[in-house]
Amino acid sequence: MIDVRLLRTEPEAVTAALGRRGVTSAEVEALIAADRSHRELSARRDRLRAQVKEISRQVADARRSADSKLAEQLTARSREFRSEEQALAAEASAQADQLQHLLMMTPNIPASECPEGLSDQDNVVLRQYPETIPPSRECQRVPHWEVGARLGILDLEAGAKMSGSMFPLFKGDGSAMLRALTSFALDHHRDAFLEIRPPTLVRTETMMSTGHLPKFADDAYHLERDDLWAIPTAEVPLASMHRGEILREEDLPELLCAATPCFRREAGSAGRDTRGLLRVHEFEKVELFAFCTPEQAEEVHGDILARAELLIQELGLAYRVLDLCAGDLGAASARTFDLEVYAPGCDRWLEVSSISWCSDYQARRANVRFRSPGGGTAFVHTLNGSALAWARVWAAVIETYRQDDGSVSIPKALRPYMGGRDTIS
Repeated sequence: MIDVRLLRTEPEAVTAALGRRGVTSAEVEALIAADRSHRELSARRDRLRAQVKEISRQVADARRSADSKLAEQLTARSREFRSEEQALAAEASAQADQLQHLLMMTPNIPASECPEGLSDQDNVVLRQYPETIPPSRECQRVPHWEVGARLGILDLEAGAKMSGSMFPLFKGDGSAMLRALTSFALDHHRDAFLEIRPPTLVRTETMMSTGHLPKFADDAYHLERDDLWAIPTAEVPLASMHRGEILREEDLPELLCAATPCFRREAGSAGRDTRGLLRVHEFEKVELFAFCTPEQAEEVHGDILARAELLIQELGLAYRVLDLCAGDLGAASARTFDLEVYAPGCDRWLEVSSISWCSDYQARRANVRFRSPGGGTAFVHTLNGSALAWARVWAAVIETYRQDDGSVSIPKALRPYMGGRDTIS
């Protein structure tokens, strides 16, 4: 969540910054008013508590001096103050809950470098590789769901029969390619990132730590009986690995890597981009995550972006890098770069990674701090990025590498992970 102290000391700046994301001034004013009310109620409660404590001392003095009449009068007054204090305490607690809810629903303050804009139409293309996309061959202009069905490596009907639409089933070499992509990525990150295999079901407070709850509950799968949530990304459990802890500055940055399934309801996707693997409820992804100091954040952000780009380059896919405008950022993000690969069969750009710097937004929710050698503490910064999400990468590979005879050439980078084979036919 954002630092509530900024609301008190720089309300105009916070209002302007959140306005870049589409948050109205009325919404920010409601947050400021809730904080003001909570502080005023808490101050009145504390004053009454002090008065009750002082009267209790006076009652004790009166009893020691055998002044029973004064003691009774003071006791009666104490009861009145205590009753009023209890009512104020309840009101302050309710106001604290309201303030907490508003803070939980308020997105992060965008970085000043974010482009202006309120939708994906305002995102800025920073670079594209290659600069000019070569014309697609006729054999490449077949969508992956048709290629996969013809080769027997993707069975969307079977997946739908088992679990419903948007749950794909991969078969044979299609499944092997998913496994190869994961091993390929994990090996590339082994030099600097510690591999983690976190749980895929997490508690409510774990989802809240990253900002996925309460705002995006409709997009998540909830197991009500156990009050557990299926993770939408490995970012969720990784961000809570040190929840409530104080790290040592000399141990930062801490770089983590995880390969997990990811689950998303895609509640708002009805009728939109649902063919094939363009939008699915379950997919495999390798996630990079970092805890770091504010001073380390820019370098770590650049490193995660470079790693994701390198994977796409080695797979031989055309791609572009987008600098997301303030209005298109995820709720927890202060700055995000998206990677999109070009899929010739669909004739469209497919997002395969979002690389985000979340400043101290998630760390405040999870209460993760670091201690400097001088002894002071501060909240860490968190960063995350897919390197990569495989469903759309798989689709782009199948379309890009389709040959005239209907077979699919396996990218050279994946062949060592597929038994040295070079073709799916």
